[in-house]
Amino acid sequence: MTINGNTDIIAHIGYPTHSFKSPMIYNPYFEQAGINAVVVPMGCQVPDYPAFLKSVFALTNIRGALITMPHKVTTVGLLDEVTATVKVAGACNAVKRMADGRLVGDMFDGAGFVRGVQRKGLNLHGARVLVVGCGGVGCAIAASLAGADIAAISLFDVNTASAQGLAQRLKQHYPVIDVSVGSNDPAGFDLVVNATPMGMNEGDPLPMDVSRLSPQTFVGEVVMRSDITAFLAAAQARGCRVQVGADMLFEQIPAYLEYFGFPTTTADNLRAVAQL
Repeated sequence: MTINGNTDIIAHIGYPTHSFKSPMIYNPYFEQAGINAVVVPMGCQVPDYPAFLKSVFALTNIRGALITMPHKVTTVGLLDEVTATVKVAGACNAVKRMADGRLVGDMFDGAGFVRGVQRKGLNLHGARVLVVGCGGVGCAIAASLAGADIAAISLFDVNTASAQGLAQRLKQHYPVIDVSVGSNDPAGFDLVVNATPMGMNEGDPLPMDVSRLSPQTFVGEVVMRSDITAFLAAAQARGCRVQVGADMLFEQIPAYLEYFGFPTTTADNLRAVAQL
């Protein structure tokens, strides 16, 4: 990859940077596609972040910013405009500068999940969905599902306040969706999502009673420790179609590319060129 005076910069802002995977996916794709752009990891600690975000967008050749931990929540209050997805998720992971100088933001963690299940043939129109885990990723997935014309969503988290807070935001921004809280029983849903960390460690309990899963239910996972977690293996044994955690990462990148005005691609192509 040749960097020159015409190279567009995408800032990848977070802390610490050693776990960042995006540069190893975007940059090989840019090189393959002949796009003169580069994703640059930028380590920024919490006290410095508000001033740094504003400063980085003073650059004339910045195309946008990818925002990761621990700044996704803080970013919401630093922008001039955000989408309904951001408002429901309570977090933002993509920022760009408009022609008039305004900074606007969106959230694509959930979009990656939704694009993935749709590409695998799940019709979300009128679907009934269960999301178990209402932390950052669960909120993002719920927000994107709400924007995909689902009919009903049930939320569960061991921290009841997290589930109730997400439910209130969903009801505010998507009043036609039937929102309920308090049960992780997967029976009767078209889509069930594990958005908890359960499965990160060997021997973790399963996030729900898989014996209650119907073979017709589509099951999604966010844990990326391995492609087929214990939860997904149990779901497959029930006859369910599944989506692995890493798909959420690869499927959201085309949405980012479109947001920043770059030529888009497929998750399959990104997997093929990635240097992870």
